Amino acid sequence: MDIKEYFNRISYRGSYGKPDLATLTDIFQHHIQAVPFENLSIHCGESIELDLEAIYNKIVRRNRGGWCMENNYLLSWVLRTLGYDVTLLGSKVYVPEYDRYADETDHLLLKVVLDGKSYIVDGGFGMVYQMWQPMELIAGADQPQTPGVFRFVEESGVWYLEKVKRKQWVPNQSISTSHNAEEVCRRVYLFTLQPQDIEDFRACNTHLQTSLDSMFVRKSICSLQTADGIRALVGWKLTEIKYNFKDNMDLVEIRILADEEIEKTLKEKFNITLDKKFVPTNTTRLSLF
Repeated sequence: MDIKEYFNRISYRGSYGKPDLATLTDIFQHHIQAVPFENLSIHCGESIELDLEAIYNKIVRRNRGGWCMENNYLLSWVLRTLGYDVTLLGSKVYVPEYDRYADETDHLLLKVVLDGKSYIVDGGFGMVYQMWQPMELIAGADQPQTPGVFRFVEESGVWYLEKVKRKQWVPNQSISTSHNAEEVCRRVYLFTLQPQDIEDFRACNTHLQTSLDSMFVRKSICSLQTADGIRALVGWKLTEIKYNFKDNMDLVEIRILADEEIEKTLKEKFNITLDKKFVPTNTTRLSLF
């Protein structure tokens, strides 16, 4: 594995000799705008491995993306290689349809300590809840970013990530529940600062790609952060969002693709070419937006 090859993959041309916040932020933003959050392997008959070299080959050499355990595990290697103090953490994602957090740890994120301050770095959540900058680990303070306002809440050693979403404008949609909706504070996940090892995520990695109850089995997902928003292909639905398009409102454009458009869209919108036949899937109403 070669750090310069990784930098070429994410089109990073900046300096990296000093492990500071500016460099961390720059590398992080290049990563999330180059490497999609995606679970397409599941829907191509491939398995998702938690071996670092396999992840490196998939993301860096095969120009693919990955889900949280792949993206953040790779980022942990990148940051440690550059001299950062990195700890793996586990979290439980909030499911709004059930109004509860997951029963078991189902998300990997990173804690990075710089100059005595702790930051959460999460390059593997995807969709509209993807942070665009490392977040300082302080409770109760709004941390505005391009996607919206993020903040942490802490209770008895448990940390909660929240995001305030803007109103959304969906043109050419006669009935839109989001068009006039007010800003909404949405819970994202909870976590503790208990250090984790990649071995702690192996059972979860297997469960999420094999269980018939898993959202990732029931939805094919590919999302990528752009310079001013995100684009996402979920099943056959292509959604493109421009953040803060006007009047503190996000522009949301939606199109349903035909089967014959999928391969071209993955290449043109996400720079992904799959080796095996891809079967788009969306058999659950669980929301990703």
